[in-house]
Amino acid sequence: MKQVLIRGGQAVVDEVPAPCVEPGTVLVRLDHSCVSVGTEMSGIRASAVPLWKRAARQPEKVTQVLRAVMAQGLTHTLREIEGKLASGEPIGYSAAGVILEVGAGVDDLRPGARVACAGSQCAYHAEVVCVPRNLTVPVPDDLGFVEASTVTLGAIALQGVRRAAPTLGETFVVIGLGILGQLTAQLLRAHGGRVIGTDLDAGRMQLARDLGMQLGINPGDGDEVEQVARLTGGVGADGVIVAAATPSDAVISLAFRMCRRKGRVVVVGDVGLNINRADIYAKELDFFISTSYGPGRYDRDYEEGGLDYPIAYVRWTENRNMQEYLRLLAERRLTIAPLITATYPIERAAEAYQALELNGSKSLMVLLSYPRGSDVAPARVVRNLRARPSRQGRLRVALVGAGGFAKGMHLPNLRSLAEEYQLHAVVSRTGHNAAATATQFGAAYATTEFHRVLADPEVDVVLITTRHNLHANQALEALRAGKHVLVEKPLALSQGEVAAIEGFFKARPDDVPTPVLLTGFNRRFSAYARRMVELTRDRSNPMILNYRMNAGYLPPDHWVHTEEGGGRNLGEACHIYDLFTYITGSRVTAVQAHSLIPRTGFYSASDNFVATMTFEDGSVATLTYTALGSKDFPKEQMEVFADGKVLHLDDYRKLTVTGARAKGVSTSTMEKGQKEELTALAQAIRQGGEWPIPLWQQVQATEIALAIEPFLGGIR
Repeated sequence: MKQVLIRGGQAVVDEVPAPCVEPGTVLVRLDHSCVSVGTEMSGIRASAVPLWKRAARQPEKVTQVLRAVMAQGLTHTLREIEGKLASGEPIGYSAAGVILEVGAGVDDLRPGARVACAGSQCAYHAEVVCVPRNLTVPVPDDLGFVEASTVTLGAIALQGVRRAAPTLGETFVVIGLGILGQLTAQLLRAHGGRVIGTDLDAGRMQLARDLGMQLGINPGDGDEVEQVARLTGGVGADGVIVAAATPSDAVISLAFRMCRRKGRVVVVGDVGLNINRADIYAKELDFFISTSYGPGRYDRDYEEGGLDYPIAYVRWTENRNMQEYLRLLAERRLTIAPLITATYPIERAAEAYQALELNGSKSLMVLLSYPRGSDVAPARVVRNLRARPSRQGRLRVALVGAGGFAKGMHLPNLRSLAEEYQLHAVVSRTGHNAAATATQFGAAYATTEFHRVLADPEVDVVLITTRHNLHANQALEALRAGKHVLVEKPLALSQGEVAAIEGFFKARPDDVPTPVLLTGFNRRFSAYARRMVELTRDRSNPMILNYRMNAGYLPPDHWVHTEEGGGRNLGEACHIYDLFTYITGSRVTAVQAHSLIPRTGFYSASDNFVATMTFEDGSVATLTYTALGSKDFPKEQMEVFADGKVLHLDDYRKLTVTGARAKGVSTSTMEKGQKEELTALAQAIRQGGEWPIPLWQQVQATEIALAIEPFLGGIR
């Protein structure tokens, strides 16, 4: 399918795989989508700014990059940045079309229904989009797709009016008569108020008057505050809605000065917000920010999780605002057709954006149109015509989940191991990411269908780097398809998933080749872990192992803390349980843990705990895992006490040995064994015999994490 992406300061139309429907979502074949002229053109211009200039404007990003360089090295960090730039950014957030498929959990919509969609994270300019239920609303029977495709802009304007809370007969000023200002003026008029509009563009002023705005003031006709005072009998406006877009603080100051005493100002547009106290203090003005489409916006539980707010407590959510805007259009209380400057077919989208760049100030609203729906299923596989043919003897890899870690770590490592591996396919839930990653790293094709690569006889290895809750089932399906599997940690999030994986191998007939399963416990493959095993292999007594993980803070709503992530004990600490298992080479006999009880909701008990394990060989290991510390302190430290020696690991950069003449290990960058892990997997597949990590050890690391969960109170 065709999709519009921003890349290098331009809008381009790429051929990408269509998305698959997911639980709680609907799959929609678009008829029209609406270009937000101001927002989208701003994004395109920003993408053309050189990286050094962007860095100067966003110093916090520089800090993130520097930390990544310190942790992963300059080469890996640059590759990750280059990958993001090459992928391009999807664009669009308002559209309408027909439902193709309905995901599990959506029981009030059906295929064939006409709907409007919102959301910059999903309602892209693309032939087919996958949109969560709460960002989808039915289109009234007597309303066309053209009008309905403006649903997001309408909801934004409507939310601004709701924040202003106008009463019958009040006078409001609308500053800025672009598309949001035009819709705002119509909504205020429909509410029974008197509307004064102002804009530098005389044509926009006249258009607003033609659509029902009663009064207009021209900035060139004198002081605008005095003009408002004259039109309101010297009282001033009851309120002002700012729909302009400018970095200047003058607009917000003007809005305050236009108001009567005890008036209110609502900001909808993107303007400078340095407030002069004198503008608001004496008149005791109220100042409101209107957040996009309404309550629910930027709330992941609402938009992605399907959680609705009770109507008795939140009357107007973003979904209900969308519905109400469409109702007003259907009842002809609002007029949208004169605001549409032009419509371009999707294949000419680049031309549309070029025209906006040349004449953007004159354009209010531009639409993109799409081919009318057919019975043909959307294509979910796109071939990479620049891919090289498969090289004989290489293990062909299908990457499932093309996130930042995969593109910054695994794929560059696969490329450097070209004598062993060849990337064959890329699977991602978003087609543009799959296609861009396949192009960047030379895969034969990109797809959004996981089962497509399982059915591909040319795929030897499936590399799974998806969200944690998908790991076990995807790994098991790939194993059943006869594929070797490298699944990033964690292997599983429940005992049932562990049992299913163990059951697969137990039921495997002896005369049938067994695929290799490797969980991404990469630390054991590092030179540091290997050296520690060498130095403790011939010990005469048990060991004491202490590990400290200065994990860093993640907010409570981060996906790692949700059901997708399983929490940080299952999702990250399992690395260390595997490392303990590797160094001791022993089965665990007892597990216990104590978690911190936070006094506030800022911290969580589930990522601040101390866990202790006892092993059959008598060794005792402890993990201190905390989010309380500073990011400026090294993340991982370890001490091993054994037979008069102390081994100290410092953040996978240095291993020192005290009490013996043996040498340690040091590297200029953090080396955690990811590349060595891939080498070990290739050797195991080619040579047969022992796996890189025995199954019982992969299971043990997972079961230790599961045993610790009850001590932490579960996912917080």
